[in-house]
Amino acid sequence: MKIGIIREGKVPVDKRVPLLPEQCQLLQKKYPQLSFAVQSSPIRCIADEAYLQAGLSVVDDISDCDVILGVKEVPIPQLVEGKTFFFFSHTIKKQAYNQKLLRTILDQGIHLVDYECLTDANGNRIVAFGRFAGVVGAYNGILGYGKRHHLFDLRRAHECRDLKDLRTEFDKVKLPAIKIVVTGGGRVGNGITEVLEGMNIERVSPADFLNKTFTYPVFTQLRSKDYYIPAEGNTWNSEEFYQDPTSYQADFLKYAHQAEILISGHYWNPEADVLFTKEDMTKPEFKIEVVADVTCDIEGSIPSTLRATTIDAPFYDYNPTNGREVSAFSSFEHINVMTVDNLPCELPYDASEAFGNQLMEYVFPAFFDGDAQEIIKRASITKDGELTPIYDYLSDYANEETV
Repeated sequence: MKIGIIREGKVPVDKRVPLLPEQCQLLQKKYPQLSFAVQSSPIRCIADEAYLQAGLSVVDDISDCDVILGVKEVPIPQLVEGKTFFFFSHTIKKQAYNQKLLRTILDQGIHLVDYECLTDANGNRIVAFGRFAGVVGAYNGILGYGKRHHLFDLRRAHECRDLKDLRTEFDKVKLPAIKIVVTGGGRVGNGITEVLEGMNIERVSPADFLNKTFTYPVFTQLRSKDYYIPAEGNTWNSEEFYQDPTSYQADFLKYAHQAEILISGHYWNPEADVLFTKEDMTKPEFKIEVVADVTCDIEGSIPSTLRATTIDAPFYDYNPTNGREVSAFSSFEHINVMTVDNLPCELPYDASEAFGNQLMEYVFPAFFDGDAQEIIKRASITKDGELTPIYDYLSDYANEETV
């Protein structure tokens, strides 16, 4: 089997890579029948020379590879007909901006395996960049609050060498007695809390967050059951909520009336109730000043998420009076919003290393055991020019003539 590592082509540029040189070497040692071809790239966080020094082939053309690994969506001109591709396709929610990509993948008979859909037998995701999205998202949220109130200056995450270097900035953070609300668990939520606890911000229970006054900064981490309530007469049922949230109502406003910062890391089903409305944001009791939307669901559960921002320009201001975007940090009447959609790119080496370790542990064995646990099968969106049965619900989206 020959594995190709593609040159990332999406704009803005993404410096991450699915496998580091030393990880490729370890895989070749474990699976002698495996070889790699690395497409030359001037932007990757690992220089071509490092792959060459590891004894790997660096080439311009990877069309002879059996499997091609990327990170972000592969631009249509870089697709290779009939090949197997692994990347984050961002199509499973019928994202309009990638409809043409999915249509082309089907037309070219490409076997698309989406990292987001790689799960174990219990449905748990096995490869993700979530921890680093949470880490950088939380860091940016605190950076934004400090900038808003001229409290401290932090280096941007991408200006730090790595996560260890980033942590040296934590001691600069001196916050007043504010409250920070965090949504979501899993890798993203854990990455968020890793940063907040690293800054010596104390964690408190949701009940204490709502009912107590503190003389120092605190945060609380919410699960869905903390801010969604079932229909009258029903009890909370997690499985029911995640499958069909339409009978549950958002009960988040009580936290928005207490918190100065919202760092969102929750998964949101488009069928679910929004956390709060644009109208809610105009009320004087709405206290949130900074929103760090790690999940970046545009016009999703958080109304101020109007678009994705970039690493170079991570913030904009949201004017609650008219619901429009304005210049970042232009008025205390505005809400500062951070919606970078490729946060792990700010720590590309650490993120790539962790991601590669997950691929080595969970995915590569499936290449050589006939996919005994059906890990690859469950994540295969297309194969042989067709949507697979699991993803047949995308047929109307894939066949749209215009988007």
